[in-house]
Amino acid sequence: MTINARHTRALGHGAIYLFAAAGAVVMLFPLVWTLSTSLKTIDKLVVTRIELMPDPIAWSNYITLFDRMDVAKQFTNTMTIVSAALIGSLLICSLVAYAFACIEFPGRNTMFILLLSTMMLPGVVTLIPYFLMWDRLGLVNTFYPLIIPRFLASNPFYIFLMVQFFRGLPKDLFDAARIDGCGDLGIWRRIVLPTSLPVLATVGIFTFQWAWNDFMSPLIYLSGDRHKWTLALGLNALVGFEGETTVHYQMAFSILMIIPVVIVFALGQKYIIQGVTFSGIKG
Repeated sequence: MTINARHTRALGHGAIYLFAAAGAVVMLFPLVWTLSTSLKTIDKLVVTRIELMPDPIAWSNYITLFDRMDVAKQFTNTMTIVSAALIGSLLICSLVAYAFACIEFPGRNTMFILLLSTMMLPGVVTLIPYFLMWDRLGLVNTFYPLIIPRFLASNPFYIFLMVQFFRGLPKDLFDAARIDGCGDLGIWRRIVLPTSLPVLATVGIFTFQWAWNDFMSPLIYLSGDRHKWTLALGLNALVGFEGETTVHYQMAFSILMIIPVVIVFALGQKYIIQGVTFSGIKG
Protein backbone atom coordinates (compact mmCIF):
# COMPACT_ATOMS: atom_id res chain seq x y z
CA MET A 1 0.00 0.00 0.00
CA THR A 2 1.40 3.38 -1.03
CA ILE A 3 1.80 6.33 1.31
CA ASN A 4 -0.95 8.27 -0.50
CA ALA A 5 -3.33 5.32 -0.14
CA ARG A 6 -2.56 5.10 3.56
CA HIS A 7 -3.18 8.80 4.00
CA THR A 8 -6.47 8.55 2.11
CA ARG A 9 -7.55 5.61 4.26
CA ALA A 10 -6.56 7.44 7.46
CA LEU A 11 -8.49 10.53 6.37
CA GLY A 12 -11.51 8.38 5.59
CA HIS A 13 -11.38 6.76 9.03
CA GLY A 14 -10.90 10.15 10.64
CA ALA A 15 -13.94 11.55 8.83
CA ILE A 16 -16.04 8.58 9.99
CA TYR A 17 -14.93 9.00 13.61
CA LEU A 18 -15.56 12.76 13.42
CA PHE A 19 -19.04 12.18 12.02
CA ALA A 20 -19.77 9.58 14.71
CA ALA A 21 -18.53 11.92 17.45
CA ALA A 22 -20.71 14.74 16.13
CA GLY A 23 -23.70 12.41 16.09
CA ALA A 24 -22.97 11.32 19.65
CA VAL A 25 -22.87 14.95 20.80
CA VAL A 26 -26.20 15.66 19.13
CA MET A 27 -27.78 12.57 20.71
CA LEU A 28 -26.37 13.32 24.17
CA PHE A 29 -27.33 16.99 24.23
CA PRO A 30 -30.96 16.39 25.35
CA LEU A 31 -29.72 14.23 28.22
CA VAL A 32 -27.16 16.85 29.28
CA TRP A 33 -29.80 19.59 29.04
CA THR A 34 -32.21 17.52 31.15
CA LEU A 35 -29.57 16.98 33.83
CA SER A 36 -28.63 20.66 33.79
CA THR A 37 -32.24 21.81 34.11
CA SER A 38 -32.87 19.40 36.98
CA LEU A 39 -30.19 21.22 38.98
CA LYS A 40 -31.40 24.78 38.33
CA THR A 41 -33.31 27.07 40.63
CA ILE A 42 -36.64 28.56 39.54
CA ASP A 43 -35.16 31.94 38.59
CA LYS A 44 -32.68 30.23 36.24
CA LEU A 45 -35.46 28.50 34.31
CA VAL A 46 -36.55 31.73 32.63
CA VAL A 47 -33.08 32.54 31.26
CA THR A 48 -33.29 32.62 27.46
CA ARG A 49 -29.69 31.59 26.77
CA ILE A 50 -28.50 28.01 27.10
CA GLU A 51 -26.69 27.36 30.39
CA LEU A 52 -25.48 23.78 30.68
CA MET A 53 -23.63 24.47 33.93
CA PRO A 54 -26.17 25.75 36.48
CA ASP A 55 -25.02 28.29 39.03
CA PRO A 56 -25.86 27.62 41.77
CA ILE A 57 -26.34 23.85 41.62
CA ALA A 58 -29.69 23.08 43.32
CA TRP A 59 -29.31 19.53 44.63
CA SER A 60 -32.30 20.33 46.82
CA ASN A 61 -34.56 19.76 43.81
CA TYR A 62 -34.12 16.02 44.22
CA ILE A 63 -34.73 16.16 47.96
CA THR A 64 -37.91 18.18 47.45
CA LEU A 65 -39.02 15.76 44.76
CA PHE A 66 -38.77 12.79 47.10
CA ASP A 67 -40.63 14.66 49.84
CA ARG A 68 -43.54 15.79 47.66
CA MET A 69 -44.10 12.93 45.21
CA ASP A 70 -43.53 9.76 47.27
CA VAL A 71 -40.96 8.54 44.74
CA ALA A 72 -39.98 5.55 46.89
CA LYS A 73 -43.54 4.16 46.81
CA GLN A 74 -43.84 4.75 43.09
CA PHE A 75 -40.51 3.00 42.55
CA THR A 76 -41.78 -0.02 44.51
CA ASN A 77 -44.98 -0.12 42.44
CA THR A 78 -43.02 0.11 39.21
CA MET A 79 -40.62 -2.65 40.23
CA THR A 80 -43.58 -4.90 41.09
CA ILE A 81 -44.82 -4.61 37.52
CA VAL A 82 -41.31 -4.89 36.06
CA SER A 83 -40.58 -8.05 38.07
CA ALA A 84 -43.75 -9.75 36.84
CA ALA A 85 -42.90 -8.75 33.27
CA LEU A 86 -39.37 -10.16 33.58
CA ILE A 87 -40.60 -13.47 35.00
CA GLY A 88 -43.18 -13.81 32.25
CA SER A 89 -40.77 -12.87 29.49
CA LEU A 90 -37.82 -14.97 30.61
CA LEU A 91 -39.55 -18.07 31.98
CA ILE A 92 -42.97 -18.34 30.36
CA CYS A 93 -41.88 -17.04 26.95
CA SER A 94 -38.89 -19.37 26.93
CA LEU A 95 -41.12 -22.36 27.73
CA VAL A 96 -43.50 -21.46 24.91
CA ALA A 97 -40.60 -20.83 22.54
CA TYR A 98 -39.01 -24.18 23.44
CA ALA A 99 -42.28 -25.95 22.62
CA PHE A 100 -42.50 -24.29 19.20
CA ALA A 101 -38.82 -24.76 18.40
CA CYS A 102 -37.97 -28.19 19.79
CA ILE A 103 -41.16 -30.25 20.25
CA GLU A 104 -43.09 -31.82 17.38
CA PHE A 105 -46.87 -31.71 17.89
CA PRO A 106 -49.88 -31.50 15.57
CA GLY A 107 -50.69 -28.00 14.35
CA ARG A 108 -47.43 -26.51 15.60
CA ASN A 109 -46.75 -24.42 12.50
CA THR A 110 -50.34 -23.21 12.29
CA MET A 111 -50.35 -22.15 15.95
CA PHE A 112 -47.01 -20.39 15.50
CA ILE A 113 -48.35 -18.46 12.50
CA LEU A 114 -51.42 -17.46 14.49
CA LEU A 115 -49.16 -16.30 17.31
CA LEU A 116 -47.09 -14.18 14.94
CA SER A 117 -50.22 -12.72 13.36
CA THR A 118 -51.09 -11.11 16.71
CA MET A 119 -48.01 -8.92 16.26
CA MET A 120 -49.87 -7.14 13.46
CA LEU A 121 -52.78 -6.23 15.73
CA PRO A 122 -52.54 -2.63 17.04
CA GLY A 123 -52.77 -2.32 20.81
CA VAL A 124 -55.56 0.26 20.60
CA VAL A 125 -57.84 -2.35 19.04
CA THR A 126 -57.86 -4.44 22.22
CA LEU A 127 -57.71 -1.49 24.62
CA ILE A 128 -61.45 -1.17 25.29
CA PRO A 129 -62.22 -4.93 25.39
CA TYR A 130 -59.40 -5.48 27.87
CA PHE A 131 -60.59 -2.65 30.09
CA LEU A 132 -64.18 -3.90 30.06
CA MET A 133 -63.00 -7.38 30.97
CA TRP A 134 -60.92 -6.21 33.94
CA ASP A 135 -63.65 -3.80 35.02
CA ARG A 136 -66.26 -6.58 35.13
CA LEU A 137 -63.85 -8.68 37.14
CA GLY A 138 -63.55 -5.80 39.61
CA LEU A 139 -59.80 -5.54 39.16
CA VAL A 140 -59.49 -1.93 37.97
CA ASN A 141 -57.31 0.14 40.35
CA THR A 142 -55.30 -2.98 41.16
CA PHE A 143 -52.00 -4.27 39.80
CA TYR A 144 -53.56 -7.42 38.34
CA PRO A 145 -54.38 -5.98 34.87
CA LEU A 146 -50.72 -4.94 34.58
CA ILE A 147 -49.15 -8.04 36.14
CA ILE A 148 -51.17 -10.98 34.81
CA PRO A 149 -50.83 -10.27 31.04
CA ARG A 150 -47.11 -9.63 31.40
CA PHE A 151 -46.64 -12.74 33.54
CA LEU A 152 -48.46 -14.86 30.95
CA ALA A 153 -46.03 -13.91 28.16
CA SER A 154 -48.32 -11.55 26.26
CA ASN A 155 -45.62 -10.31 23.85
CA PRO A 156 -45.34 -12.60 20.78
CA PHE A 157 -42.19 -10.84 19.55
CA TYR A 158 -40.20 -12.21 22.49
CA ILE A 159 -41.43 -15.73 21.72
CA PHE A 160 -40.50 -15.30 18.07
CA LEU A 161 -37.03 -14.06 19.00
CA MET A 162 -36.44 -17.06 21.28
CA VAL A 163 -37.82 -19.56 18.77
CA GLN A 164 -35.37 -18.35 16.15
CA PHE A 165 -32.50 -18.63 18.62
CA PHE A 166 -33.49 -22.08 19.95
CA ARG A 167 -33.76 -23.46 16.43
CA GLY A 168 -30.11 -22.58 15.92
CA LEU A 169 -28.91 -24.66 18.87
CA PRO A 170 -27.20 -28.00 18.04
CA LYS A 171 -29.79 -30.78 17.90
CA ASP A 172 -27.14 -33.29 18.97
CA LEU A 173 -27.29 -31.82 22.48
CA PHE A 174 -31.01 -32.53 22.68
CA ASP A 175 -30.63 -36.06 21.30
CA ALA A 176 -27.83 -36.86 23.73
CA ALA A 177 -29.88 -35.55 26.64
CA ARG A 178 -32.90 -37.65 25.63
CA ILE A 179 -30.72 -40.75 25.35
CA ASP A 180 -29.57 -40.09 28.91
CA GLY A 181 -33.21 -40.01 30.02
CA CYS A 182 -33.67 -36.25 30.24
CA GLY A 183 -37.19 -34.97 29.52
CA ASP A 184 -38.21 -31.77 27.81
CA LEU A 185 -38.31 -29.75 31.01
CA GLY A 186 -34.85 -31.00 31.90
CA ILE A 187 -33.53 -30.11 28.45
CA TRP A 188 -35.10 -26.66 28.72
CA ARG A 189 -33.61 -26.06 32.17
CA ARG A 190 -30.19 -27.69 31.79
CA ILE A 191 -29.32 -27.11 28.15
CA VAL A 192 -31.48 -24.45 26.50
CA LEU A 193 -31.44 -21.78 29.20
CA PRO A 194 -27.68 -21.94 29.98
CA THR A 195 -26.79 -21.75 26.27
CA SER A 196 -29.26 -18.98 25.43
CA LEU A 197 -27.89 -16.11 27.52
CA PRO A 198 -27.69 -13.65 24.59
CA VAL A 199 -31.36 -13.93 23.62
CA LEU A 200 -32.52 -14.11 27.26
CA ALA A 201 -30.56 -10.97 28.09
CA THR A 202 -31.94 -9.23 25.00
CA VAL A 203 -35.52 -10.09 25.92
CA GLY A 204 -34.87 -9.10 29.53
CA ILE A 205 -33.55 -5.67 28.52
CA PHE A 206 -36.43 -5.01 26.15
CA THR A 207 -38.91 -6.14 28.80
CA PHE A 208 -37.36 -3.94 31.47
CA GLN A 209 -37.46 -0.86 29.25
CA TRP A 210 -41.03 -1.50 28.10
CA ALA A 211 -42.42 -2.13 31.59
CA TRP A 212 -40.35 0.61 33.25
CA ASN A 213 -41.43 3.32 30.80
CA ASP A 214 -45.02 2.15 30.33
CA PHE A 215 -47.40 5.06 30.84
CA MET A 216 -50.64 4.17 29.06
CA SER A 217 -51.50 0.98 30.97
CA PRO A 218 -50.97 2.44 34.47
CA LEU A 219 -52.88 5.55 33.39
CA ILE A 220 -55.87 3.42 32.42
CA TYR A 221 -55.91 1.00 35.36
CA LEU A 222 -54.23 2.81 38.25
CA SER A 223 -54.94 6.53 37.86
CA GLY A 224 -57.81 6.34 40.36
CA ASP A 225 -55.55 5.37 43.28
CA ARG A 226 -52.61 7.68 43.99
CA HIS A 227 -50.92 5.13 46.26
CA LYS A 228 -50.64 2.70 43.33
CA TRP A 229 -49.05 5.15 40.91
CA THR A 230 -45.95 4.13 39.00
CA LEU A 231 -43.02 6.42 38.26
CA ALA A 232 -44.46 7.28 34.85
CA LEU A 233 -47.70 8.49 36.45
CA GLY A 234 -45.77 10.41 39.08
CA LEU A 235 -43.80 12.20 36.38
CA ASN A 236 -46.99 13.06 34.51
CA ALA A 237 -48.55 14.45 37.70
CA LEU A 238 -45.76 17.02 37.96
CA VAL A 239 -47.06 18.87 34.90
CA GLY A 240 -48.73 21.94 36.38
CA PHE A 241 -48.35 20.57 39.90
CA GLU A 242 -50.38 22.80 42.27
CA GLY A 243 -50.22 25.64 39.73
CA GLU A 244 -46.47 26.26 40.08
CA THR A 245 -43.50 26.01 37.73
CA THR A 246 -42.18 22.46 37.97
CA VAL A 247 -39.90 22.12 34.97
CA HIS A 248 -36.84 21.56 37.17
CA TYR A 249 -38.72 18.89 39.16
CA GLN A 250 -39.88 17.24 35.95
CA MET A 251 -36.32 17.08 34.68
CA ALA A 252 -35.10 15.71 38.03
CA PHE A 253 -37.79 13.03 37.91
CA SER A 254 -36.82 12.23 34.31
CA ILE A 255 -33.19 11.75 35.34
CA LEU A 256 -34.27 9.34 38.08
CA MET A 257 -36.21 7.33 35.50
CA ILE A 258 -33.43 7.43 32.92
CA ILE A 259 -30.62 6.19 35.18
CA PRO A 260 -31.84 2.55 35.60
CA VAL A 261 -32.49 2.23 31.86
CA VAL A 262 -29.05 3.58 30.98
CA ILE A 263 -27.39 1.20 33.44
CA VAL A 264 -29.29 -1.82 32.07
CA PHE A 265 -28.42 -0.94 28.48
CA ALA A 266 -24.77 -0.26 29.33
CA LEU A 267 -24.43 -3.67 30.98
CA GLY A 268 -26.33 -5.60 28.33
CA GLN A 269 -25.73 -3.88 25.00
CA LYS A 270 -23.40 -6.61 23.75
CA TYR A 271 -26.05 -9.23 24.48
CA ILE A 272 -28.60 -7.29 22.42
CA ILE A 273 -26.31 -7.49 19.38
CA GLN A 274 -25.59 -11.18 19.93
CA GLY A 275 -29.21 -12.05 20.64
CA VAL A 276 -30.59 -10.36 17.54
CA THR A 277 -27.74 -11.60 15.31
CA PHE A 278 -27.91 -15.23 16.43
CA SER A 279 -31.72 -15.23 16.15
CA GLY A 280 -31.45 -14.83 12.41
CA ILE A 281 -32.97 -11.35 12.10
CA LYS A 282 -31.25 -9.47 9.32
CA GLY A 283 -31.26 -5.91 8.10
